[in-house]
Amino acid sequence: MQIMRWKTWLKTTLIAGALVSLAAPVEALAPSETLRLAPHRAVYDMSLDGTGSGSGLSGIRGRMVFDFAGSSCEGYTLNMRMVTHVTDRSGRTTLTDLRSSTWEDGKGELFRFNSRRFLNQKLNETTRGNASQVSPGGGLEVKLNAPKSGKLSLDGKFLFPTQHSLAILDAAESGRSMVQANVYDGSEQGKKAYATTAFIGKLRAPGSEEALKPVENGSVLGKLRSWPVTISYFDKAKDGDPVPSYQLTFQLYANGVSRKLRIDYGDFAVRGSLSSLEFFEETKCR
Repeated sequence: MQIMRWKTWLKTTLIAGALVSLAAPVEALAPSETLRLAPHRAVYDMSLDGTGSGSGLSGIRGRMVFDFAGSSCEGYTLNMRMVTHVTDRSGRTTLTDLRSSTWEDGKGELFRFNSRRFLNQKLNETTRGNASQVSPGGGLEVKLNAPKSGKLSLDGKFLFPTQHSLAILDAAESGRSMVQANVYDGSEQGKKAYATTAFIGKLRAPGSEEALKPVENGSVLGKLRSWPVTISYFDKAKDGDPVPSYQLTFQLYANGVSRKLRIDYGDFAVRGSLSSLEFFEETKCR
């Protein structure tokens, strides 16, 4: 079994885990002040959605809980927990439990991340640190506290996860179909950064929910505009590599909630189906 492949998948789901012009360069990704991401808790049922001959997997089943809160004035908090049973071709099953917490300030200048990964109920890895923008012109400084203390400097302009989501939503609302940006999310022990390309599909008008599984509070989504989005993540350390590390596909709603998740790693793919949705009171900026 290619153990490192599904370990990588577990880490990168921290994602948590994505045409007026053909592309919006990162310098143009300043989200409109009118954009608001709804504080909410979304639960997704995770399952294996196809394998290649080299995957070594026969099944993945589990659940991901995604808690998002905050605002542009107080910053954004994301707590995520994903528990999965991963079964290889010989029938052996491993229980994985990934727990992460992140915070980024409303201006996208500071990002804190903390995650723990358990294998078969035993703590296997802890990652903790923070990242800050060096200047508006670019550059990122990362300070790692776990698993080992250290520092990392990254060249170029970067977006943190919430700012990336806002940039994609801003592009969708503006009619653009592509967003390109460097993204840092604290994955891979805080040492990896990604170059991303997001393709935004045709606007879907409110009321396009008939074919989806009904969920509590799902009627709220049925009243909103939405767009199909596919984000390709390329390893920044492999500059010029035409093959993405993975692709994330989802349906993005005007309030920032996502449905129909799919993560494709080439030799296997995982699907996340929304099974529960709860909205929280929005914090008003003063």
